[in-house]
Amino acid sequence: MGSKGWLDRVNSPEDLKKLDLHALELLAEEIRSHIISTVERTGGHLGANLGVVELTLALHTVLSAPRDKIIWDVGHQCYPHKLITGRKDRFHTLRQWGGISGFPHPEESEYDHFGVGHSSTSISAAAGMAIARDLAGQDHKIVAVIGDGALTGGMAFEALCHIGSLGKDIVVILNDNEMSITNNVGALSDYLGRIRSDRRLYKAREDLSLLLRRIPLVGKPLSQVAHKFKSTLKNMLPGQLFEDLGFAYLGPFDGHNIPRLQRALRAAIARGGPVLLHVYTQKGRGHALAEENPERYHGVGPLQVVNKRKTLSYSETFGKSLVALAETNPKIVAITAAMPDGTGLHHFARRFPDRFFDVGIAEQHALTLAGGMAKEGLRPVVAIYSTFLQRGYDQIIHDLALQKLPVVIGVDRAGVVGDDGPTHHGVFDISFLRAVPNLTILAPRTGHELQAMLEWALAQSGPVAIRYPRGDASRHGSQASFDPQRPIGAELVKSGRDLVIFAVGPMAEVALEAARLAEPEVSCGVVSVRSIKPLDANTLLNQARRTQSVLTVEDHVLAGGFGSSILELLQGEGIRIERLGYPDTFIPQGDRHHLQEEYGLSVQHVLQTIRKAASLRPLQAVARKDL
Repeated sequence: MGSKGWLDRVNSPEDLKKLDLHALELLAEEIRSHIISTVERTGGHLGANLGVVELTLALHTVLSAPRDKIIWDVGHQCYPHKLITGRKDRFHTLRQWGGISGFPHPEESEYDHFGVGHSSTSISAAAGMAIARDLAGQDHKIVAVIGDGALTGGMAFEALCHIGSLGKDIVVILNDNEMSITNNVGALSDYLGRIRSDRRLYKAREDLSLLLRRIPLVGKPLSQVAHKFKSTLKNMLPGQLFEDLGFAYLGPFDGHNIPRLQRALRAAIARGGPVLLHVYTQKGRGHALAEENPERYHGVGPLQVVNKRKTLSYSETFGKSLVALAETNPKIVAITAAMPDGTGLHHFARRFPDRFFDVGIAEQHALTLAGGMAKEGLRPVVAIYSTFLQRGYDQIIHDLALQKLPVVIGVDRAGVVGDDGPTHHGVFDISFLRAVPNLTILAPRTGHELQAMLEWALAQSGPVAIRYPRGDASRHGSQASFDPQRPIGAELVKSGRDLVIFAVGPMAEVALEAARLAEPEVSCGVVSVRSIKPLDANTLLNQARRTQSVLTVEDHVLAGGFGSSILELLQGEGIRIERLGYPDTFIPQGDRHHLQEEYGLSVQHVLQTIRKAASLRPLQAVARKDL
């Protein structure tokens, strides 16, 4: 039997049921090896997937998938599931253009029952499916798997409260690996820690229940004492929080013990009603480096590629700039929603621990928390990925913009982000932010501009969002500086007679290279639009009127994006406008450069558009005729 012999034999969950315990344990190690070797080539989410191998095998040996439905939260733990549900032959294409997704994807497999990419959604989706099942008179099982980090999201508790009150048959598995992307924070994390640390309380609960059943009723005083004693001890017992929400609590169980997990799953299903099954796993299990440093190995790029980056990323620039500004301004505080490392705020956390707040996976709370801080005179800075900022839209409108509160929002990972695909691309933020009154939206072209914009934003009296992409921040040119008493204007990077390009953020570099390649055939100007809202109308109108032909370039969807704002600005001017951006579709996974090539945002595509636009005569303003 070769090292991958058992995995070769498994083409569906039904094949697992033919294996004995020893074979399943060997299969678990093969799965880990296969995940590690693949992620070394493709990149991906390593730690959580290595931690749920035995749990996945237990689920698929007890349940009858795809009839029974497994709903994975976030999807950072779905690789073992993909390997044993008919996708091992395509697993080498993980997160690649045209390959399989790094997250559950219903169009990819009948075993993926709900598409995910953001956290805290599994219980809501499972509850909806349970209601639909019961209304249809069906009897299949529904299991939601959620991590302890994802459980900090308010949506998860909304779903727990609802399904607990309905009493539907549903099993929620709490996969407790003691951390999400970074160490969990808050009372819930402390609560789960107490459950893990003192399993003796289970015996206390059983003994108390037996004792109370044996005590004869000898009068009201004794009955009241017994009731108070029981109520007091109940609050000390594991899982009481979940039981108070209407769930039967079972656990915690070793998430790497296959037969124990199988028994626990069967018991949970047999009990009926809402059941929460608490298992604890080791993130990164089977990979020494991932076990020692689960934060570093939560999500990784190809491990065989040496990082030779010579410049700071935009996130690192943002984080370090904020630290420098906070040295002289004690009112500056920083907030993250479980992403201190990804957003660069770990620098701030180390330097100013008392002024740093990680709220967990709770973007809505992060934004309104910042609003409360700003109302009392602090200068809060919230750094959130563009894709996750979508979750806090109501808070941006009502709690920040409506009240004109001076909160700075670092909109990290704006634009396409690559291999995580449509759930993580930050290509909608301009559309949903530019409709909000009182909100300023900035886009730096370089790291120097990001640093200067952050300083400028902290001097404003209202909310400011600064959007910047993933990746290295260009540090060319001199240090930037902006007058806090004036709006940030657009910058004419290159003059031109025939056409002018209005570009947002780092897309100005793409536009500038294309414009240079177009010479001498086309004299093309380039304007770096550093303020998306408000627009520098004077500069943009002057340049547009000069050339009578405008091309807009943005790393964002065209629908409602930056180009749309230019159409609105130039309405009635009789100026020809071409727009480059992403179409009205969800952008798939793939390398960022490949995606820009595929969707017409590469230098060569911009060059082709320049030549095409220059060959057309400018539109003349004409009177509209009634139809």
